[in-house]
Amino acid sequence: MVKDSDTLEVFQQKCKEGKLKLTPQRIAIYQSLLNDKEHPCANTVFQKIRERIPNISFDTVNRTLLSFVDLGILKVVEGYGRPKRFDPDTDSHHHFQCLKCNRITDFYDKTFDAIAVPKDLKSKFMITGKKVVLEGVCQLCRK
Repeated sequence: MVKDSDTLEVFQQKCKEGKLKLTPQRIAIYQSLLNDKEHPCANTVFQKIRERIPNISFDTVNRTLLSFVDLGILKVVEGYGRPKRFDPDTDSHHHFQCLKCNRITDFYDKTFDAIAVPKDLKSKFMITGKKVVLEGVCQLCRK
């Protein structure tokens, strides 16, 4: 398991490479996401951060999250018409999204990692990644 201090060092290095100044707000936003497995939206992050930094604005949180995505620190889990959700796990993995409670769960499967990109897409586009999103109803909602 990666230690938070190692991850924080990687975060600081990526910010430096991307010429993004390390501010207390940015560090607090990153730390709030570090071990968050819930794939929070910007508003959830804002509510959590506001407990520690009462004068922070939603706009600051949202712009910071998008900056982190641009630097490769976070990934976006598309919400299909819902607010963007953010994922601090940038390693290759996939998601299951419950259609009732909207919970997003990570899963790892080499079979999905190995899905071949169709040749006609390869010739038309520069493919930079693959992700699978399975949808259904989670165990908690099925009860």
